[in-house]
Amino acid sequence: MKKILSVLLLSWLPAMGMAAGGGVALDHLEIDLSDQESMRNGAKVFMTYCLNCHSAKYQRYNRMAEDIGMSLEELKPLMFITDKVGDTMSVAIDHKQAKKWFGTLPPDLSLVARSRGPDWLYTYMRSFYRDDSRPFGVNNLVFKDVGMPHALIDLQGLAEPVYKDETKKEISRLEIKTAGTLTAEQYDDLVSDLVHFLVYVGEPAKLERYSLGVKVILFLVVLTILLYLVKREYWRDVR
Repeated sequence: MKKILSVLLLSWLPAMGMAAGGGVALDHLEIDLSDQESMRNGAKVFMTYCLNCHSAKYQRYNRMAEDIGMSLEELKPLMFITDKVGDTMSVAIDHKQAKKWFGTLPPDLSLVARSRGPDWLYTYMRSFYRDDSRPFGVNNLVFKDVGMPHALIDLQGLAEPVYKDETKKEISRLEIKTAGTLTAEQYDDLVSDLVHFLVYVGEPAKLERYSLGVKVILFLVVLTILLYLVKREYWRDVR
């Protein structure tokens, strides 16, 4: 039994480290999958900035549009590599070029919200900073030595690290030195929308479960009332 518990504990440690963001305190994001406007905005951000390199191959355009209330008129201008709404959200980048540029294929993001968690994603997308030693000139507080560029840098701007200990290079916070097109609050809202969309993509059936759960609870409430009335009527004659 002790050996089994030890194995289970060791298997949990990587997940715990991932959830903690490598020692960085994660900012909490409250997820509300009933907020379709947020998910629609997130879908637009994903297809405009992320789908160039990252696929969501388990999600179809038409299923996504139907679930989040996006019309075909809104959807079609965002479909850059196909005109078939029944296609999956495949990556636009050429695989050979991706391996040449990044050293490996950028990961599919269908399940990233389930594997990393919304808090990790929310913090990660707001934690890029300038690092001239990296191939793309940026690093990330949550994902040290990240191998991707900051795709939203034009929106957020470029942050510079502020060190609490210059000799140890310990970063205390980040400050935007080169402004982007959005304010800090606007950028946080945009990232929130993107994370909402990725949470939806990770488990589209969750929306159906929420709807079904409400119906089941209402049914059980009505059933309980009816059973109580039947029981009361039955025991009236027994007394």
